[in-house]
Amino acid sequence: MLETTSQYIYVLKLIPKLLDETKWTHKENDIVGRHFKALQQLQSEGQLILAGRTQNMDETTFGIVIFKAKNENEAILIMENDPAVKDGIMTAQLYPYQVALISESNL
Repeated sequence: MLETTSQYIYVLKLIPKLLDETKWTHKENDIVGRHFKALQQLQSEGQLILAGRTQNMDETTFGIVIFKAKNENEAILIMENDPAVKDGIMTAQLYPYQVALISESNL
């Protein structure tokens, strides 16, 4: 029997004090580096569909991670183990999601 997966999205928001880029330290930069490596790992495992962020740096800025997981419990674990979430520089909310259209063209 084939294992089925579902799609999920989590929306990331920086904690308010980090919206001011002068408040960033080596610690926050290190966490973001580990966050990016974790996303690359999901990509190499075939779970990541898309990840990115808005380019503004104010209270409306956010990032998204769209990925596949076996079930909601696995999706929660993935989100909670994201270094940016785990280390408290970003908050995250998880939603069931379904990609309807996707372009195969280069960005």
